[in-house]
Amino acid sequence: MTGGVEERDQSVSLDLLKQQMANFAKERDWDQFHSPRNLLLALVGEVGELSEIFQWKGEVPKGLPDWKEEEKVHLGEELSDVLLYLVRLSDICGIDLGKAALRKVELNAIKYPASKKNFNTSNGTAHTG
Repeated sequence: MTGGVEERDQSVSLDLLKQQMANFAKERDWDQFHSPRNLLLALVGEVGELSEIFQWKGEVPKGLPDWKEEEKVHLGEELSDVLLYLVRLSDICGIDLGKAALRKVELNAIKYPASKKNFNTSNGTAHTG
């Protein structure tokens, strides 16, 4: 993979990740194992590993101020596993994940217009305004 782990200051695109994952699989002859079903099951497994990190922590404040650095590094690794499998799955399925995500944001904006909803933080419910 070009750039290595040290290249942290540059923005990373979904297309770059897609290409890196495709190359990674091809170099190892793993394409034969990367069916949509197999990738989805691997993704679900990684989501389970991500969930384990939060399992007994209760509510966690934004920014994770009470977490040790090694806990944050581990979280980053598990989040990355989920992202990479999602990117690979979308590629194998022929879905442009970036475009699909933008479309979904637009659909959600129509479904949940900002002018019509307000959120009650005391009980966690949304009310029509």
